[in-house]
Amino acid sequence: MKKRVVLALGGNALQKNGEATAEAQKKIASQVGKIIAELASRYEIVIAHGNGPQVGNILIHEEAAGTKEAPAMPLETAVAMSQGQIGYWLTQAINNAFAKNGHRSKVATVVSQVVVDKNDPAFKNPTKPIGQFYSEKEARVLAQRNGWTVKEDAGRGWRRVVASPKPIDIVEKKAIKELMHDGIIVIAAGGGGIPVYRTKVLKRLKGIDAVIDKDFAAEKLAELTDADIFVSVTAVPNVFINYGTTEQSAIFKISAREMEGLKKYGYFKAGSMLPKVEAATIFAKKGGTGIITDIDHLKEALAGKAGTIVQK
Repeated sequence: MKKRVVLALGGNALQKNGEATAEAQKKIASQVGKIIAELASRYEIVIAHGNGPQVGNILIHEEAAGTKEAPAMPLETAVAMSQGQIGYWLTQAINNAFAKNGHRSKVATVVSQVVVDKNDPAFKNPTKPIGQFYSEKEARVLAQRNGWTVKEDAGRGWRRVVASPKPIDIVEKKAIKELMHDGIIVIAAGGGGIPVYRTKVLKRLKGIDAVIDKDFAAEKLAELTDADIFVSVTAVPNVFINYGTTEQSAIFKISAREMEGLKKYGYFKAGSMLPKVEAATIFAKKGGTGIITDIDHLKEALAGKAGTIVQK
């Protein structure tokens, strides 16, 4: 039996050096596709991905072109658009990698809705910056006009900020599992998933403006698909303590309890390594293996020979 692996690819994994053209990102996706095709002979693969740069670009286009007759699409719809965009690039790349070796691949992208709690505390304190930068005056005018929350972003200008609630469920989980059962490589929960909530009375789904962290969404996907391994694929080969200092030290194999201890001491930064560490630790505590590594060390990490490996 092949082990089932959920890979969480960072949104920046497809956009190097700020190159935002479709061709540049498709070229990088082709490299990812080759690796996925190689791994598929040994593992059942499910792919989740971030969308930070891509959804930001979509929002910039939407806001710039929006008119009364053709208003800009809301954030939750922009997330859906980015799922289709990145899913297309990855699906094509994986198909092409199989075709080069004379094989037919089975790969499908599932546009995924991820359920959140409308009363999640994150909605009272939006912190996730999205879209373009503005002057303070522009930002405050847009906030007044559109009902946005805006904040200054690290001295670079003002941006819209939105909530980042925790994922509860994935609406399409049954379809995803059925596809996997048929031997299909599935791409799902892209960009953290389209954030939706269920109404109290009729339990209907409604979209809500938010950005779900892709690592937490991918970890939830790993849980719901009974995966053996969850991997957060990031820009560095390992998790480090004292990162960027002369005392920098890589973490290799570690227990979930030990990782939680390091987290309490503040070794990992929010918005950077912290969500990856938290997601891998959550999965490990539930009996799986959590891994954090980069794309170049992915094969070795899955074999237990590289990366940061978190187990119960």
